[in-house]
Amino acid sequence: RQITSKHFCRIASLLIAMSAKYTGKEFEDLKKGGGGGETLVKVGLFVFFIFTRAIHPTIIDASKSVDETTGKKYFEYGKMTVVLGETVVTIIVAQLMALAAGVPVWRSIWAPKPMKVFSMIGFIYALGDYLEMASMGALGGAAYQILLQSKLVVTALMMWGIKGTRQTSLQWNILFLVMLSMCVYMIGTSGDSSSGGGGIPIMGVFNVLLKVSVSCLCAVLSDKYMKDFKSEPIYVQLVQFKCAWFVTILALTFIDGQTWQRGFFTGWNGVTVGVLTSFTVKGWSTLYLLAILDSVLKNIGEAMAVLVIYIAQVVLPAFDEKFEVPTFLSVCVVMLSVTAYVSAKSVVEKAALYDQKQGK
Repeated sequence: RQITSKHFCRIASLLIAMSAKYTGKEFEDLKKGGGGGETLVKVGLFVFFIFTRAIHPTIIDASKSVDETTGKKYFEYGKMTVVLGETVVTIIVAQLMALAAGVPVWRSIWAPKPMKVFSMIGFIYALGDYLEMASMGALGGAAYQILLQSKLVVTALMMWGIKGTRQTSLQWNILFLVMLSMCVYMIGTSGDSSSGGGGIPIMGVFNVLLKVSVSCLCAVLSDKYMKDFKSEPIYVQLVQFKCAWFVTILALTFIDGQTWQRGFFTGWNGVTVGVLTSFTVKGWSTLYLLAILDSVLKNIGEAMAVLVIYIAQVVLPAFDEKFEVPTFLSVCVVMLSVTAYVSAKSVVEKAALYDQKQGK
């Protein structure tokens, strides 16, 4: 009974946090652990994080139509309509939450200083969404998620250039292993239907790498400024993000030559609504879950999502993917190499501390 009670209390605290001001200390007791209930909650949230990361590219891939002439997959609906729809939903829901907390909280949304900061970040996030949909138009869900792991290399280079943080030879070797395993996967699957059967989609790969760079930049900026304005509830910050996000995506829909010319809802169906829902859940869950899960679990979770996506594409009838041992093994190599790199950080830090003690 004691464990069940603790478990219930933790779940209740997470729900309450959705309407409370975020201070950065809400989950300190959860991070400390020390009880079976806390462990169960953390494991449950970790699994939820994996599935949110796996379902998102999977459902985007499933929403594609197939050209009967060429056999290539494409988006029947306007690619940016779902992103624009998500910004509208989030702005409305987040403002309703702010109004429920009181009119002064709602008015705090429009404070000039945080609005300027988060609008800038929201503009960059919007470019990331555009690049995501552009890359998913040429890549399958598993290939997209695998290429996202290149963020480890981009982050390492950024940390080296900005902070002067160097990687050890062990870490560089594992990073090269990650890059080579991604290359093996892309070469091995370059002839499947998701890439149109015409080799490796270069523009799709290039868009993913740009998306990764944008995401790394946004992560650094969000972490810095959300701490600077930690007195604001997260739903207030979401509106501040999404205002510029909405304007940017709206502007992109006027120049894509598709959205308004063909009609905003042209090509929409039940799966398209699922894509919109996926964007919404991903946007909200990212901010709340990352306050609970540390960076190690986050990176491992995103790597494990690669395997979940591949299994889903083999099992679900919406995909024509067939189980192949070489492809499965290449997915496992990517997943395990990413996990090895993330785990190596603590080993390297302990070794550095040991060397310092020995030097004394």
